[in-house]
Amino acid sequence: MPIRVAAFYQFVPLPDWRDLRPPLLAVCADLGIYGTVLLAREGINGTVAGSPESIAALVDTLQGDGVFGGRLDRLDLKYSTAATMPFGRLKIRLKREIVTLGHPGGDPTARVGTYVEPADWNALLDRPDILVLDTRNGFEVEMGSFVGAIDPKIGRFGEFPDFAARALDPQKHKTIAMFCTGGIRCEKASAYLLSLGFDEVFHLKGGILKYLETVQPANSRWSGDCFVFDERVALGHGLQQTRRDKSGSPADD
Repeated sequence: MPIRVAAFYQFVPLPDWRDLRPPLLAVCADLGIYGTVLLAREGINGTVAGSPESIAALVDTLQGDGVFGGRLDRLDLKYSTAATMPFGRLKIRLKREIVTLGHPGGDPTARVGTYVEPADWNALLDRPDILVLDTRNGFEVEMGSFVGAIDPKIGRFGEFPDFAARALDPQKHKTIAMFCTGGIRCEKASAYLLSLGFDEVFHLKGGILKYLETVQPANSRWSGDCFVFDERVALGHGLQQTRRDKSGSPADD
């Protein structure tokens, strides 16, 4: 039976984030779930794998009234499969941020940019006034990106504020569109740019993974592979595994 992989996140105030770790760890362990889940005051971020039944039960727990008390009502979810278990163990980690920007500017729980559905992304790319940014790390961009997107040439997401300071201007760059693997980094980056005074910031809802899942290859503007932080290494259209060598450990930035 193929392994089901679920990637999920939500920016939501979790003042009790530390207290949520033990019950969530118990649920995942009981279900035989492997992978990594990050908990912080600003929300939850995770990629986990297990049997289809176990993943369905975990999602029910996350979205239900039990552990999280119904607060994960906008959970961004993406599913894919793996031939073998892509994680070696289960980790529930407490973090200052669920994706590390390391800058106080911008609060995704209060305000973010405009979501763009994957079906509408190509039309946005065709706008002549748009500046398209890939908010991922340099080695990810090298594997693949949207044609014409700007590579900020950063080694980690925490370098994005430095890139914005030297390369972006609210008076010059009136309309910005950004994307990342699953949507979480560009959602946080959009909040940060709005806090700096940028007027119009769009971001791809569900990220590259949702685009590759839903947009047919014949209509795609994507070129190359999409790196993922597990042993599958990279995915292509239809979220099919495209590389066989092992990656590094799962990471949150």
